[in-house]
Amino acid sequence: MKNKGFTTRLVHADRRLNKPQDGAVHFPTSNSVLFEYEDVNDLVEVFQGKKLGHVYSRSSSSSNAALQNILADIEGGIAAVTFATGMAAISSMLLALLKHNDHIIVSQFLFGNTSSLMATLSDLGIRVSYVDTTDISAVEREVNNDTKLVFTETIANPVTQVADLAALGELCEANKLLFIIDNTMTPGFIFDAKAVKASLTVSSLTKYIAGHGSVLGGAVVDTGLFDWSEYANIFELYRVGDPVNWGMTQIRKKGLRDLGATLSPDSAHQISLGLETMALRIEKTCNNALRLATYLQGHSKVENVYYPGLADHPQHYIARELFAGNYGGVFSMDLAPGLDVHKFLNLLETVIIATHLGDTRTLCLPVASTIFYENGPQQREKMGINDNMIRFSVGIEDIDDIVADFEQAFAKI
Repeated sequence: MKNKGFTTRLVHADRRLNKPQDGAVHFPTSNSVLFEYEDVNDLVEVFQGKKLGHVYSRSSSSSNAALQNILADIEGGIAAVTFATGMAAISSMLLALLKHNDHIIVSQFLFGNTSSLMATLSDLGIRVSYVDTTDISAVEREVNNDTKLVFTETIANPVTQVADLAALGELCEANKLLFIIDNTMTPGFIFDAKAVKASLTVSSLTKYIAGHGSVLGGAVVDTGLFDWSEYANIFELYRVGDPVNWGMTQIRKKGLRDLGATLSPDSAHQISLGLETMALRIEKTCNNALRLATYLQGHSKVENVYYPGLADHPQHYIARELFAGNYGGVFSMDLAPGLDVHKFLNLLETVIIATHLGDTRTLCLPVASTIFYENGPQQREKMGINDNMIRFSVGIEDIDDIVADFEQAFAKI
């Protein structure tokens, strides 16, 4: 019997997909760096990609393979590759797939570190166009003969703009472009990337998938929808066998193997344990975030609240269509003019001041002076970020306790 419920699938994924020995329900952790072959011909065939196997744990191991099987299953994909962090996944993937003079289209609302990476790619001779991905016509105008891909997040961090994902998928399919979605903010329980024709998804496993602020990780998943035989940058040696596998082969070889940002076996095991409760945590987080954002929207000491679950959000109806009533756990707010952001944050007692999201605990930070400080005032203004903005990542606490914490802090400013 194939289970259909999302949490049922997660809880039983490890034993169902990876079949641990001796009746174990979790796949064992293996810390071996090397793998013995009794017949040298078997080793040669694994090296040449003719046979599945592990040769060196920087490239692959049984612990990572077990987690990859689960992640691909969650996304309805054909394969996944894991990395040491989410940024390692993004950078390794793009460096593996792009060449000098290629053109890419990316969201102008990208998270600070991803935006910084795009600047590095520009320095290496890859042409980057920053576009408002909520406006499909703006994206379409940037497509040219050298364009290789479109890259966007589902919900931008921190102003929560929602990309027009369905329209982007149609555009990329029509122009034979890779459509890459950063799905960190809306993992599989919230959003089906394959339904909008995503070619690849990338995510920080550190956030909602692992969920407890205790382990780093990242992943790339191939949905199986893109025709890699149409992609000019596939290395000749990897153009063997079924073209559906060519992209991930190149990401494994040119990305993970050559750049070496390997996820440790212990981290892979921790992530696989965390993801069993992902749906339960995300559902509570989304409910808490909507209630908290609604409360703050009507507060006299708050100027603006940015959350896709609110009816006045510019992309609320797109978000409602894409995310089936779960709008994520991240929102931002602007304190009313004249109020001191730092003073307010220091008055919070339950909410934690920290740079992270997707945790079980509610977290906050001042945006302009921390995670987007390097972007400078002009770029922050273009992204909709002002000096009074605070980002929150809502946790799974009892929501009345979080509201009470806000109440006592507001009363003191």
